[in-house]
Amino acid sequence: MQQVMAIFSIFMVVFYIGVGCYLVFFYNLTYLDKPIRVILGSTFIFYGLYRAYRTFVKIVEVFFTKDN
Repeated sequence: MQQVMAIFSIFMVVFYIGVGCYLVFFYNLTYLDKPIRVILGSTFIFYGLYRAYRTFVKIVEVFFTKDN
């Protein structure tokens, strides 16, 4: 089950970074102010990077370590 969750984490990383980039760079609707978009987008990007690091550590642990 840990292997499935590790793979799912990859999709979540792509989602968080994608939403963050969309909010910061490509979002053109007027009902959300630019400072709010940048703060939210930056938060999504940084959290996505954190999740990417944690996912990398988990994948190495699950797939590349030998069980005793």
